[in-house]
Amino acid sequence: MTAQPPPGNTRRRRRASLVAALVAVVVVVVVVVVVGTAFGLRLTPGFGSGGGDAGVTASAAPAGGDPDAAVESAREDVPSALDRMDDPELPTPLIDPADVVSGGPPPDGIPPIDEPRFLAVDEVDFLVDEEPVVVLSLDGDTRAYPVQILTWHEIVNDVVAGRPVTVTYCPLCNSALAFERTVDERVLSFGTSGRLYLSNLVMYDRQTESLWPQAEGRAVAGVLTGTELDRLPVALLPWGQFRDGFPDALVLSRETGTSRDYGRNPYVGYDDVEASPFLFRGDVDPRLPAMARVVGLGDPADPVAVRTDELLVRAVVELEVAGEPVVVLGAPGQASALDTQEIADGADVGTTGVFSATLDGRTLSLRPGEAPGEFVDDLTGSTWDVQGRAVAGSEVGRALQRRPSTDTFWFSWQSFWPETLLEP
Repeated sequence: MTAQPPPGNTRRRRRASLVAALVAVVVVVVVVVVVGTAFGLRLTPGFGSGGGDAGVTASAAPAGGDPDAAVESAREDVPSALDRMDDPELPTPLIDPADVVSGGPPPDGIPPIDEPRFLAVDEVDFLVDEEPVVVLSLDGDTRAYPVQILTWHEIVNDVVAGRPVTVTYCPLCNSALAFERTVDERVLSFGTSGRLYLSNLVMYDRQTESLWPQAEGRAVAGVLTGTELDRLPVALLPWGQFRDGFPDALVLSRETGTSRDYGRNPYVGYDDVEASPFLFRGDVDPRLPAMARVVGLGDPADPVAVRTDELLVRAVVELEVAGEPVVVLGAPGQASALDTQEIADGADVGTTGVFSATLDGRTLSLRPGEAPGEFVDDLTGSTWDVQGRAVAGSEVGRALQRRPSTDTFWFSWQSFWPETLLEP
């Protein structure tokens, strides 16, 4: 967790500095957009020089995948919720349009990555061991998306194991989520709308220009209103742990097609537990401070939030969620992406993982091991890591099934899931 906030005037100066930093980010984006438009440049990750062709392009499906799966659907001739959420020709929005506010930049002013390039693990030289990466693994295809890159782009439209996916990160909520991009017969591509709902990134799809708050992956306005994206489990891991555990994986390259100060945090001090969420217009459940970190899990009918600070003390929290035994693991060693100016220097906020506690029909009960980040199950005596993998004992080489979860701030989780249970 972050250190205790400075008292009095120092705290106020820090908040003022944060506001100034956020305004500066908006100004830079707007200037880039204006200049780019004036010179006829596309406002997508294709504009500007990306520095060459380093890295492996992933714009097509990998060998063995469905080559048609990567073909995105065409723009449809339908009214746009980007233009008007309550257009009478569109379905009634699921939320009040007045609650969707401008975050500053225009659509795609924060440019999503549409043609991601990747490096082999041993080619990466720009990450330190503690830096966070978002990890997605599908059918043996494992990829890491460094948060130092996602902070500046928020959306990556990718194809993993032949499946069109979107990997997203909202810095204001510290939420990393991934979804399938295929909806019925459509293959969608997502952009940043430039708007916020409850301080959360609002995505839009380029095929129908419907609006989708990232936190719930559901269209709330536009032709696709009510449609839900299939969510994919992701993990936030420190780079060193990912590098050692997945030596054959791919890592998103800094060759994004845009010039950004990767590695620098534009939201310095934002995760101070005494800070306030940016452009947040909701109410905060008083059970926790707004900026307290939690691990959110469960479904809309049975949501649960686990306090991250308590989890890191206990290391293991066992729950039953929707009738299933679940284990939540916590370990130190991951830097905050929202603390200091350089992400690599961020305070240790820990690493979490949520897994089914059932293996081969048996329910495992885990307890902290001898070293931080090690967990022992009483049934087999095997040792597991925070990624849910058995590293010693009779189950070595096996893994628990990861369950979808979100490392986020309390204000965000309780805003979307107000009936949430709070543990421990």
